[in-house]
Amino acid sequence: MQALLDHARSFHRNPGRDADTLRALAAGQSPEAMVISCSDSRVVPALITGAGPGEVFELRNAGNIVPPPGSGVPSGEAATIEYALEVLGVRDVVVCGHSHCGAMDALASGSDLSGLPGVEAWLSLVRPALTPYLGTHPGPRPGQDARLERIVQRNIVHQLAVLGSYPAAGRLVAAGELRLHGWYYRVETGALLELGDDGTFEAR
Repeated sequence: MQALLDHARSFHRNPGRDADTLRALAAGQSPEAMVISCSDSRVVPALITGAGPGEVFELRNAGNIVPPPGSGVPSGEAATIEYALEVLGVRDVVVCGHSHCGAMDALASGSDLSGLPGVEAWLSLVRPALTPYLGTHPGPRPGQDARLERIVQRNIVHQLAVLGSYPAAGRLVAAGELRLHGWYYRVETGALLELGDDGTFEAR
């Protein structure tokens, strides 16, 4: 923590190539894209995309989950999506899942989440949609890595569908003013698989 703190405290003295950009950003932001990704510390959207300050609007949470719209419950995710589309005018949104995702692994393995009520409640948003892919046998099984990969990828597809059900997103997609993308990131290699029109994830 001390190294992180020292860097944060001294950053303003040596922002490097971003000095001019930071000054310009004081006037406002106009990011090119929005990335909805997992909170996992191994998944860094700016690192993956090579984006600099002001280029990517990020929304991160456990399992890169998009809560359904219109629930009547205040949601930081819903507010962030609404702001990105209606105020910032973002025209590309990526939902990015990843290998070794702890949230999806908890669902895949049938983990006991009674000691993590917040996590249990959060994952309940996606459990019904992913149940057909979860199987009925908890715990590790042969091919678990491939099984988890498939679950993560199905979650990405589901989250894109939920995102498309937001009024602003649906309207903009229909008008050809918004593109939705699905990415699967392999932590161990840095490889990126993209969702195609045929529903498969491939390196493109």
